[in-house]
Amino acid sequence: MSTNDRIVIVGGARTPFARARSVYAKMSPSALGGIALREATAKAGLDPKLIDEVYFGIVSAPAEGSNIARESLFDSGLPATIPSTTINRYCASSMETAAGIAAKITSGQIEIGISGGVESISSIRALFSQKATDFFQDIAKAKTLGQRLGMLSKFSPALLAPHAPGIKEPTTGLSMGQSADLMAREFKVSREEQDKFAVESHHKAAAAWERGFYKSHVVAVSTPEGKIVERDTDIRADTSVEKLAGLRPVFYKDGTITAGNASPLTDGASAVLLMKESKAKELGLPILGAIRSYAAAAVDIKKEPLLIGPAYAMPRALKTAGIQWKDLDIYEFHEAFAAQVLSTIRAIESKTWCKEKLGLDQPIAQVDPSKLNVNGGSIPLGHPFGATGGRLILQTLHELRARKKNLGIISVCAAGGLGSVMVLEAV
Repeated sequence: MSTNDRIVIVGGARTPFARARSVYAKMSPSALGGIALREATAKAGLDPKLIDEVYFGIVSAPAEGSNIARESLFDSGLPATIPSTTINRYCASSMETAAGIAAKITSGQIEIGISGGVESISSIRALFSQKATDFFQDIAKAKTLGQRLGMLSKFSPALLAPHAPGIKEPTTGLSMGQSADLMAREFKVSREEQDKFAVESHHKAAAAWERGFYKSHVVAVSTPEGKIVERDTDIRADTSVEKLAGLRPVFYKDGTITAGNASPLTDGASAVLLMKESKAKELGLPILGAIRSYAAAAVDIKKEPLLIGPAYAMPRALKTAGIQWKDLDIYEFHEAFAAQVLSTIRAIESKTWCKEKLGLDQPIAQVDPSKLNVNGGSIPLGHPFGATGGRLILQTLHELRARKKNLGIISVCAAGGLGSVMVLEAV
């Protein structure tokens, strides 16, 4: 096997992304994940029996069937003999699954694998207190009617008070939005800049759908109610800076983050097929592109902004790829919040920040806006936590092909102060 035998993506698919508790409200995460796995395999024209392993990401795994990779495989109709592993790296989960499958292929453990992920915010259930959990477990363990009645006499209606699901950092106690709002203040990103960025992302996503870009890899989903979902549901082609300016801040009264300049809670799934380039040629499969490099980073969230992790990973990803920022043809930055993208850009373009934080003599990048999220990002498309990395891989490779260009970079911030960066190349 040649030492230059690249790890390539031969196919992939994602479902349309939909606002939580809307069109996918009655679909389980495994059902959505199964569609992505099945359609990715079908689009590549690969015999499913050749698949050696599945890595799938999810952040909010269901209580039953928490190995969502395995449950999605069962729902996909692919051979049940394929080993399946679930990974949680928060919003970077399906980036990490791709890196994990690539590493297994490189090491010779497997030849062909599928990576991806799913999220169903619609399926997340309310939690109950530890006291309530203990109470109901004790009742279940009671062996006699008398014991059960004795336990029931201790019942209090307060035990039924649920703890509503939330997205908070256990370490800081702050929500992702609060952390992003504080990040905007630190990097001096204005509300007006955020709203303008969000509007442009909506317009780019709407234009990409109109010209048929997403038809290359977004597959229709039939819901249990018989509805066919063919497009991402949250894109607002008619939005404007004036409309967004009228929205109130969500996290702080004097904050800058609103429902309009943040990604919505979303359901959806994605999957991509990976193997060595020689294997793809042997099987006569179409090649979308190759993974040039991958890097992950983490910051101390008591000292650094929660979502700045990708800025620390970028220099290593570029170095491993053997390139400089100026060599890149497109950039795909996950848009958790407009504030987070714009703050990251501030950081990597700052000579002072790069010197103080990374020990570099020069800024990491000079970001060309015409190369950034050219088909829209997570703000209009949506952000199913476990699936966004797969979306970014597919979007980057299909855009490189459309432009007949060579190199793209993906940047994903994640909870816990994590960041993942991947460099992709056309083949």
